[in-house]
Amino acid sequence: MGLTIVQRSDLRVRKPGAKVALVLAGGAVSGGAYELGGLKALNDYLLNRKVTDFDVYVGLSAGAFLAAPLAAGISPEEMLKSLDARSESFTPLGFWDFYNPNLREIVAKPLEGLFDLLSIAPKVYWRTATALPSALRRSFFGGLKLLAAHDSTALEELAQDLRTQIFANLKPRGMFSYLPSGLCDNVTIERYLRANFAANDAPNHFEELKERTGKSLFVLATLLDTAELVVFGPGADVSVSISEAVQASTALPGFYKPAHLRGRDYIDGGVCKTANISVAVENGADLVICYNPFRPFFNSVQTKVDPRTGLIVKQGRPLADDGVLYVLNQVFRTVIRSRLMASLRRYREDPNFHGDIILVEPADYDYKFFGINPVAFWYRARSARHGFESVKKSIEREYGSIRQILSSYGIEMTRKYIQDDMTLFEASGGDTHAILGILQTEKPAVNMRLVGNSAAGA
Repeated sequence: MGLTIVQRSDLRVRKPGAKVALVLAGGAVSGGAYELGGLKALNDYLLNRKVTDFDVYVGLSAGAFLAAPLAAGISPEEMLKSLDARSESFTPLGFWDFYNPNLREIVAKPLEGLFDLLSIAPKVYWRTATALPSALRRSFFGGLKLLAAHDSTALEELAQDLRTQIFANLKPRGMFSYLPSGLCDNVTIERYLRANFAANDAPNHFEELKERTGKSLFVLATLLDTAELVVFGPGADVSVSISEAVQASTALPGFYKPAHLRGRDYIDGGVCKTANISVAVENGADLVICYNPFRPFFNSVQTKVDPRTGLIVKQGRPLADDGVLYVLNQVFRTVIRSRLMASLRRYREDPNFHGDIILVEPADYDYKFFGINPVAFWYRARSARHGFESVKKSIEREYGSIRQILSSYGIEMTRKYIQDDMTLFEASGGDTHAILGILQTEKPAVNMRLVGNSAAGA
């Protein structure tokens, strides 16, 4: 129902000094906004500790884009303010920051193909027209007889021999090599983050961030040429800056060209892993809160035979009826979640794991979010609101269990702030700007030593 718990610690024992991790999976632009709204909801539930106060942050793809500012102390509410340019410390992510066309390759690659074609065409023509040996000509006429005899195997061998003779030493490239490696270039995302880190005096290097804040940030990417997972972070790969690591992690194949950093090409970290909870656990996290915005949709379609006509009648609309994008969306989400569930099963069955994992996801019947295009830049505010409401519903269903787990780690919860927001939602009359303003309002963290535990659990 949108929330999965792996509970392996002794909740009767308080855990002072235990490390808490936030792991954010990918989700493109709409999934990232959805995560941002969900993080706002989680923040409202937390009474004495906010999502910027954790110890370990792990992000990949859109999750990396959010994890980096969170680790630097920039709240979800402040990032939500940037959606409509209300933030004084975090600039809006512009349309061209996200849809930065890969003009260099879009123009240069076809021109390169045309140049190669013009260079090789005269040679191919000359060899074909005048330089074929008489033996090859005899083989050609022999090939016509083979064709008449329907000897396709021999004919294929003849065609291959002709190709070898004509293109010897020319080594033509395949036609697909002249296509751009991606429609857009996400170097603008790196510049955007670098500028905002500088404006907030936030470290843009992993080791400096840990030294100044005590927080460990890890960003995951995939090395294109070897298909290896790369973990950027303290004690791991620190060869690039934080903003460059996010650029590598968000390089969605096909949509963005691979991020070329220090002579190596990187693509989206989600190609290898969904969220990589193991990075958080291996770096000392005892409690892991994981947020995965991309979950497959459970589309209930039933079939029955009409007794009058004998025809099969469907109840519900199959996803395939909405076209290839819906099919690919479901496949993509299924692959992501199956890997994530395999990881959770591993920790549930591991006798050496004595921590706790809370996985937050959309409900499997959440068709509204399923229908939003993952790279639809203009749906960010709508996705953020939907993420807030979805996480609120998920946490409410398991509020008692989550509160018990968090309490053992010294983190107290309250319903007061979330109820206040829902009351304001109802009073807003559904106005998008008013609702966005509610989401942008940050609730204060409470010092439990001063007020005691009376407010917790309200």
